[in-house]
Amino acid sequence: MIRVLFVCMGNICRSPAAEAVFVQKTIAAGLGEQIQCDSAGTIDYHAGAPADTRMRRAAQRRGYDLTSISRGFLLADFEQFDWIVTMDEENYRNILALARTDADRKKIVRFCNWVDLPGIDEVPDPYYGGNRGFDDVLDILENGSDDLLQWMTKENERAD
Repeated sequence: MIRVLFVCMGNICRSPAAEAVFVQKTIAAGLGEQIQCDSAGTIDYHAGAPADTRMRRAAQRRGYDLTSISRGFLLADFEQFDWIVTMDEENYRNILALARTDADRKKIVRFCNWVDLPGIDEVPDPYYGGNRGFDDVLDILENGSDDLLQWMTKENERAD
């Protein structure tokens, strides 16, 4: 079992969308039983809330169902997950600062390491922008998820 945690700031836009896109990609690849996904935020301001309505609508138009409930990142997540995938540099640094060991640090990766779109090095936060920003986020997540999935399965094979 590979356990993946997607992390953004508030866990209501980018990380729940990343979770939904990645789940669908794992199912399409026949790996739905082998990969478990969740999402969290570096702040818990929205804890207990569903994903942002605008993000849910944009995702639904593409066939994704965002069902996760917002929660904050916990130190226990380092033990619970094999990979912690951050949406941007600020969240990468925030999670890295919480890492207690080299093993914790090795689990933290940037989502955009697998994105093949010109000029994209972070998944931008669409919260304060217009509706187009939510579609842009989904474009980025769809672009990087296949390569991320392929990389994770190869890394898992190496570890075995």
